[in-house]
Amino acid sequence: MIMTNGKKIKGGDVLVKCLLEENVKYIFGIVGGQLLTIYDAVHRWGREKGINTVMFRHEQAAAHAADAWSRITNTPGVCMGTVGPGALHLVPGVGAAWADNIPVVAIVPQVNIDVADKFALQGNLNQVSLFKPITKYQKSVRKIEEIPDAVQKTFREATGGRPRPVLLEIYPDALGESVNEEEIPILKAEQYRSLIKPAIPKESVKNALELLLNAKKPLIVSGGGVSRAEGWKELQEFAEYTQIPVITSTMGIGTIPSTSSAYLGFSMSIASYFATSQADVVLALGCKFSFTLRYGQPPVWNKSQKLIHVDIDPTIIGRNKPITMGIIGDCKLFLEQILDEVKKTPKIEQREWLSSLTNNRKSIIKSRVKVSTSNEIPIKPERMIKDVYEFMDEDAILIIDGGNLAVHALEQIDFYKPRKPLSTLQAIGMGHLGTSVPYGIAAKLAKPEKQVISISGDGSFMINIHDLETAVRLGLKNLIYVIGNNSAWGMIKTEQEFRYQKRYIDVDFGDFDYGRCAEGFGCYGEVVTDPNEITAALNRAKNSGKPAVLDIKIKYEIPELMKIAASQGGL
Repeated sequence: MIMTNGKKIKGGDVLVKCLLEENVKYIFGIVGGQLLTIYDAVHRWGREKGINTVMFRHEQAAAHAADAWSRITNTPGVCMGTVGPGALHLVPGVGAAWADNIPVVAIVPQVNIDVADKFALQGNLNQVSLFKPITKYQKSVRKIEEIPDAVQKTFREATGGRPRPVLLEIYPDALGESVNEEEIPILKAEQYRSLIKPAIPKESVKNALELLLNAKKPLIVSGGGVSRAEGWKELQEFAEYTQIPVITSTMGIGTIPSTSSAYLGFSMSIASYFATSQADVVLALGCKFSFTLRYGQPPVWNKSQKLIHVDIDPTIIGRNKPITMGIIGDCKLFLEQILDEVKKTPKIEQREWLSSLTNNRKSIIKSRVKVSTSNEIPIKPERMIKDVYEFMDEDAILIIDGGNLAVHALEQIDFYKPRKPLSTLQAIGMGHLGTSVPYGIAAKLAKPEKQVISISGDGSFMINIHDLETAVRLGLKNLIYVIGNNSAWGMIKTEQEFRYQKRYIDVDFGDFDYGRCAEGFGCYGEVVTDPNEITAALNRAKNSGKPAVLDIKIKYEIPELMKIAASQGGL
C-alpha cells in the first residue's frame, strides 16, 4: 500500500493512491473546483510517488492525450474534466478512443448531493447517460469508502476483453470526506482481476492450421488485436515459417515489419487488393471488417474465400463477412499455440503465391516513388510525405491526422522504413480530426527518448492548435508537427469534385501562416514552399530545441486510393 504523511486522508488522496496502484503516471486534463482534492493530493505527495498532472488548454485535447498514451504504452490512459462543461469537452476525445478500442479512464466529478437537481452552476447534467454510448462501463461514486472498488471496476472493464474507455464519476462529497488511512484497503491489480488470458482449445488451433496449410492462396490480416496483445514476434515467425503473406489494418501497422519476407502491405494499399481479392483462406487476427477493410465485400474481397476470424470479443467475429471458423481468444496466445503446432510440420521454404504478390508490390512501389520525387511547386503531397518518411528515425513515433493527407501518408507508410509496433497513431475508427497536437504531447511524455513526428492537414491541425502552448510549457523537444497546407478540407473537396461536379462550398480556407502562429506560442515555426527545402527544414526543426511546426504549402491533389474508392462506389 502507498502511504501518505498523515493518518487522516481525503477522498482525493484515496483516488490518487488507487491510480498509483494501477501504475498511472499522468492525469491529463484541466483543473476544476470539485477536483481540487485530487490535485492537492498530487501536489502534496503524489509527485514523489510517480504520478503527475498535465494541464491542457482544452479537455478534448486531454482526452486525446490519454488515448495516445494508451496506444503507445499499452496501458490505460487517464483524463479528467470538471463537472458539466469539462465533462462535455471530454466527449470527442473519449469517442475517438471508443471507436478504436482504446482503454481510456475518464474521471469527472458531479455537483454536491445537496444541490443536485437544483440548477447549480454546471449541474443538472446526467453525465453517466452522456457517456454511455462511448464508454464500456460507467460508475458513479458518492462515498469515500466506495472509491477503491470503483477504480478497480473501471480499470478491470477498460482492460478486460475488448478494451474500451470507461467513465468514473465521483461526487465532491466523496472526494472531500476524510477517513483514517487504514480504513481504506487498496488491492493490487493481480488481486482483483485476472492478468492471465484464457487458452484456446487445441482442436480449434489444429483445425485453423489445417485450413491454412491446405490453402493454395492463404492470407493473414493483422489488426489492432495483435497490437494490444503484443503478438508481433509470434506473427512474424508464423508467417515466415508458413510463407503466408500478411497485410495489416491501420490499427495493426507495425505488427509485422516491411522487411519481413511475408509482409505484403497496409490493407488499403493497391498491392494488398490483389491478395484480398484472390485469397482462398483468410486468417483475420484481431480486426474488424470495417470501411478500412472495405467491409470484407467484393470487389476487394471474394465471396468464395474461407475466413478464420480470431478476436477477444465474440461480437466482432463474423460481422460483415461470413466465417468458416470463429475463435474467441487473445491473438498472442492463439499465435503462440498455432506456432507450436505448425513447427511439428516441415517449414515451407517458398510459396509461389507470396513471391508473385511481393514482386507485384515492388513494381507498384517503384511506380509510386517516381511521383514522390517531383520538384513541382506547389509541392506535391507525395513529395512531402516521402521526404518526411526518409528523414524520420526508424523508431520514431508517427502521428497521422487528417483527411486526404492521411490517405497520402498511408499510401507510402511502408515504402521507406519499417514501422515499429505501437508507434503509428491515427484515430481511424471515428475518422477523428485534431489529434496531432495532443497525440504528439502524450507520445513525447510516454517515450521522451524517441523522435515524434506528426503529419496533418491544415484543417485538422487548427482544431487543437491551442495546445501548442502545452507542448512549449512542458519543454518538449524533437517533436515536429508537419502540416500539409492546401488551404482546404481536402477530403470533402474531393467528394464535391467526384459527386457534385466541382460545386465547391465551405471547403476552401484563406491563406494562413502556421509558422508565425507557432512562433507566437513559443514553438519553432517555418513555412516551406520549395520541395528541395523540406529536408533542411526538418533538420532545423529537429535541432531547434523546441516543439516545431513546419507549414508546408502543398498542392490540392486527390490520393490514388481515393480514386480507387471512387471507382468502386466508395465515395
